[in-house]
Amino acid sequence: MDEYDANVYPNQLTELTWIGSLWYCLTNITGPFYIYMASKIDDRYIVGVSCILSAFAMMMASLTNEVWQLYLTQGVLSGIGSSLAWFSCMRGPQMWFSKHRGLAVGITMSASGAGGLSFSYIARACFNTIGYRWALRVLGFMQFALLAVSSITCWRLNPPPKNVPIVDVKDMKNKKFLILFFIHFIGNFAFYIPSGFVPSYSRYLKLDPWIGANLNAIMSAFLFFGKITIGFLSDHVGRFNMAVICGTMACIAHLAVWLTATSEGSMWAFAILYGIFGGGYISMITAVIVEVVGLERVESGTGWAFFAWSFGGLLGQPVAAQIVGDENRDYRGAIIFAGCLFFAGAVASWALRVAQGGWKLFKKV
Repeated sequence: MDEYDANVYPNQLTELTWIGSLWYCLTNITGPFYIYMASKIDDRYIVGVSCILSAFAMMMASLTNEVWQLYLTQGVLSGIGSSLAWFSCMRGPQMWFSKHRGLAVGITMSASGAGGLSFSYIARACFNTIGYRWALRVLGFMQFALLAVSSITCWRLNPPPKNVPIVDVKDMKNKKFLILFFIHFIGNFAFYIPSGFVPSYSRYLKLDPWIGANLNAIMSAFLFFGKITIGFLSDHVGRFNMAVICGTMACIAHLAVWLTATSEGSMWAFAILYGIFGGGYISMITAVIVEVVGLERVESGTGWAFFAWSFGGLLGQPVAAQIVGDENRDYRGAIIFAGCLFFAGAVASWALRVAQGGWKLFKKV
């Protein structure tokens, strides 16, 4: 989005945020009926379709000339393609691991940090050398190759269930799961705001362009580190406890660091803190799904929890962009908006922790 905003479609920040928002929304849209689809089709074939669709979307995006065309390609087509791969790959570690499930989920989700880090540098190099159209084609070829490997290696632990309803709503009768659904619902309104707005905020501060180009890469690197480290610690401290700690620290990173940032050092500090604790928070609220719904319903619970991300994915960045404005930009409102959402998530995580393990403060939950 930063490349589009700076060089391709300037002064159209609000319109451009809908590209990522459509993608974030549709990446999770298949959650409620994914289990039905997976009961009919092997995961490897589903990821194979994702491989073709994701690469095709990027190739078509490279041919576009209007923002609305990017909505259809990078937003809709790429989002649906990602959704088909996302659920197949996310439910695996929760089924294959029990004692070290927090670490397994953290490693799995850290791939988004590693991918964000590598793709950020690759995309930036391509933008500067071969232009944004060929950059999109290069990224499409990379997606095709990586998803092809995933389609071969995505094996199920258990055979698919039989007589699966198209949409299973039994989890919604679980009061603890309703709290968790709310946590996921509000979490995604805030989670992608830093990655979408930190580069443009660095330009707003008139920092060195190199800083803005690399802040997201550093954030992705610490997302990778944070998800694994927090996942490992959670197996010893308690996954519910770590969800509360990470949500609180992500809130502090926004309201105490980013909100007051006026220099390169403070922006680096925010990128590192948010990378560790923002990534850890997402990992933890994912790792506790199986403990809330039980192993036999982990697939359905995962589908519904990530479906809750769709709403924040669709509206989070556009709402923040509307707060910021296209010309006379004021980022304070958007930063406060994201920080307050993380605070609400931390409070809800504490309520879920109490419902799961009681009020004893130092109990491993």
